[in-house]
Amino acid sequence: MDDQTCPKCKTTKYRNPGMVLMVNACGHALCESCVELLFSKGSGACPECKCPLRRNNFRIQLFEDPAVDKEVDIRKRILKEFNKRQEDFPTLREYNDYLEEVETIIFNLVFDNDTTNTNKMIDNYKKENKDITMKNRNRQSQEEIELEELIEAEKAQQSEKANLYVNAELEEKKQKHKAREKLIDELMFSDADAKSIVASHVQATAALAKEQPKAAVQAGGPVVKSSKFSSGIQIGLRQNTSSFLPIPKQEDLPLFHYSAPVFDYDGPSPPAIAVLGKLNYCANIRAANVTERAGGYTEALSCCRALQEAMGGLFYSPQSSHKTTIVAAQETDDMETT
Repeated sequence: MDDQTCPKCKTTKYRNPGMVLMVNACGHALCESCVELLFSKGSGACPECKCPLRRNNFRIQLFEDPAVDKEVDIRKRILKEFNKRQEDFPTLREYNDYLEEVETIIFNLVFDNDTTNTNKMIDNYKKENKDITMKNRNRQSQEEIELEELIEAEKAQQSEKANLYVNAELEEKKQKHKAREKLIDELMFSDADAKSIVASHVQATAALAKEQPKAAVQAGGPVVKSSKFSSGIQIGLRQNTSSFLPIPKQEDLPLFHYSAPVFDYDGPSPPAIAVLGKLNYCANIRAANVTERAGGYTEALSCCRALQEAMGGLFYSPQSSHKTTIVAAQETDDMETT
């Protein structure tokens, strides 16, 4: 974004890293200093499209392309009014048509296509669907509040769990420090053998290390007080146990046994793949390179496949030909009798 330039004062982001670009309602950007200078005398117009501007319509540019900021702002504004849901329509087709109409309105406003009729359409929709819009807006705000409460409860639970782990680590460090001081005191003032003192210290440390995970599991995390939202969501019923799902139990199925494929040929069978090279079938076939051989491919495979296809399509079954001859003879006799 170093090549971004204010169209009025020609200041670039590279020359002034602290420059803040602001986007107006028409989608064109100005730096913050030019915006302040533009409205120092009351009102102003866009230096690019001469569109009349207001100070409260400017916002900080978030994307590299100001057109993207314009589209995001228009989409937010339109979706506040066009907030119908699928359950507000009798059929899915009508709901899809409604979504397509909303996207058409956004497209026209972003690219300034027939803005007059589009704004009239928006005003008519506001008047005709005022009650539904307010109802969906209230329902959406209630769902957002419930979701925020759920997120806050999960954050509090995770924070308490983190504090529990931190306290456990601090307690472990304190116990290790006490054990180390105890070992030093025994080595300095005890009359016992140093090897036996060290061995007993190692055993005590190992026993302490085994007891600490059990204590942590038994203590577990704090249980959040359960509450129920109007939507029926339960909060706080989960304890700090493992969040992984149990492994699904698999059925005891029989093991797979390989059986060689059976090829039905009406005529003679093709030669085996092992003797194709000896019979000089692969003379006119491109030899496999090193990469292909590494993957298990050889020229004999393609040759065998070609022979199988040729043998499977060149011959007819004598039984089927005999049946066809009998049927044709019967038809001829019937015709002669008639």
